[in-house]
Amino acid sequence: MKAELLFEQRIDFDDGAILEIVYWRVPSPVHPSVHNLKYSLFYGRPGVREVGYDNERGKGDHRHFQGVETAYVFTTIEQLLADFWTDVHTLRGTE
Repeated sequence: MKAELLFEQRIDFDDGAILEIVYWRVPSPVHPSVHNLKYSLFYGRPGVREVGYDNERGKGDHRHFQGVETAYVFTTIEQLLADFWTDVHTLRGTE
């Protein structure tokens, strides 16, 4: 079984900011993650990541926020999306 694309979205904001959300179902967890999702969530500008959530082999689930990378505790895709959007709204000054 190969990775199955579950969702893909890109928003180009009028101020030049870019938001991209992509996630897949994978046949086995991306070590050291323990769930069967691979995801990449990005908000920023060309060449500048202001917010990012992803899981990569060797690092597992983690969050990037204004240049600082921290571990992220993944529970559900819904919570991941809510956390990402909260960060985006914080930086954009929107609700």
